[in-house]
Amino acid sequence: MNDIDRFSQVGIEAARDAGKFLRSRFQTGFTVSRKGAIDLVTEVDLAAEEMIVSRLTREFPGHAILAEETCSDSRPGAVTWIVDPLDGTTNYAHGFPVFCVSIGLEIGGELEWGAVYNPNLEELFTARRNGGALLNGRPIRVSGTGKLEDALLATGFPYDVRTSPVNNLDHFVNFIRRARAIRRAGSAAIDLCYLAAGRFDGFWELKLNPWDCAAGFLMVREAGGRVTDFFGNTGSIYKPECLASNSLLHGAMLEVLRHPGDGAPS
Repeated sequence: MNDIDRFSQVGIEAARDAGKFLRSRFQTGFTVSRKGAIDLVTEVDLAAEEMIVSRLTREFPGHAILAEETCSDSRPGAVTWIVDPLDGTTNYAHGFPVFCVSIGLEIGGELEWGAVYNPNLEELFTARRNGGALLNGRPIRVSGTGKLEDALLATGFPYDVRTSPVNNLDHFVNFIRRARAIRRAGSAAIDLCYLAAGRFDGFWELKLNPWDCAAGFLMVREAGGRVTDFFGNTGSIYKPECLASNSLLHGAMLEVLRHPGDGAPS
């Protein structure tokens, strides 16, 4: 077994175990705290993160870990695990069953492996650089939708939507007037995996954190899609803009993002 095989095995086990824990605590009563005006954290987030981090630390003591709740300020290392123990916390806190565990692996600054586990649907998305993307072990590919007017898109809004003028509302207006429809599920990791699986045709969002998108970026790329910033530069999990698509729609979506004040149909 090579290193990536071993990393994958442990990462999948960690994601599945944490996901089963999330499902076992769902709608059972738990404490909910605020990190910001609309940014929540629950005791379940913290417990799930502890499960994942302790396992990775035990198995790979020399690896760095960047995780949302307790390791968000950690510096990346030669090998870095990037962990969101509960993507979709607001959904979880309200009893809305759209949430997941996301674990990405970066080696030498390159995303090499990722897993996103949705315990409610028993869907495990995995990807390996140059090895493709899978859903429950079967290959997935992005859609073949070539026109924006036929596209189902996904997006989200930053936690400072109430106070910052850079809040995605202008882009939402522009896209809703051009696309077939837009969905806002509340989990960027799930959105990106659904794009990789051809369920969505495009996705854009602002102010994501590395743990929100590390596994999802790799998933889209390995399924034949494209990830950039809003100017077409290669997408980075450490930068604030994300545009992901099935590749066919990328140019059209970039045009919409470049003209945020124009809400007229094309």
